[in-house]
Amino acid sequence: MQLNFSAREVAIKLVYYGPALSGKTTNLKALHELSREGSRGRLMTLETKDDRTLFFDMLPLVLEAGEGTGLSLRVKVFTVPGQVVHASTRRLVLQGADGVAFIADSQLSEVANNAASYLDLRSNLKELGRTMSDVPLVIQFNKRDLPDIRSDEEIASLAKRGKEPVYKASAVTGEGVVESFFGLLDRAWRKLDVEHDLTHKLGVGPDALLERAAASLGYEGEGRARMLSSARVEGGRS
Repeated sequence: MQLNFSAREVAIKLVYYGPALSGKTTNLKALHELSREGSRGRLMTLETKDDRTLFFDMLPLVLEAGEGTGLSLRVKVFTVPGQVVHASTRRLVLQGADGVAFIADSQLSEVANNAASYLDLRSNLKELGRTMSDVPLVIQFNKRDLPDIRSDEEIASLAKRGKEPVYKASAVTGEGVVESFFGLLDRAWRKLDVEHDLTHKLGVGPDALLERAAASLGYEGEGRARMLSSARVEGGRS
């Protein structure tokens, strides 16, 4: 996190991690398309000829998070390359992350790749002097629109075993993308709030921040209420 009191700006970094072709880049593209034009920056991608992200994507979202206070929240969202050979790049992108979304592939054929990537995340965090328990984390099971996927019951069972909130998504249709993002933003902000007393310093509590962030990105009315409710409930705040 970067905090600029004079400019009344908070910048946080969120990283989307997971195996190759699990849908990390598709999540960012969908999030970009589903956000209000005035609040989204340019989506930068670098892809190879086989359509795999080679380095990372950066999606800066600028939110007027503190109504009447002049506070701006700048959220920079990155993805890491999933291919095994890019381990050093993944570690570099992970540096300074305030939260991580692990994007798992729901297909039965990808169970082993999901597990290997999750262990890779743990290893890279350890290399950076961090642990899985001190980094806000959400898990998204993507590609729910495909055949031969892990059942809803199996995912629910997996969710009960861990502390991390679990979301189901189809990034190609946009389903679950926004909920996953706000679930991660909520967890990341709450941890930063505890560590840095942001509510007192900035005059904006976590619930108010999430509401204003959603409004800034263009989510209004009942749709916003349902989306935030899903993010909070699945985030372990029922």
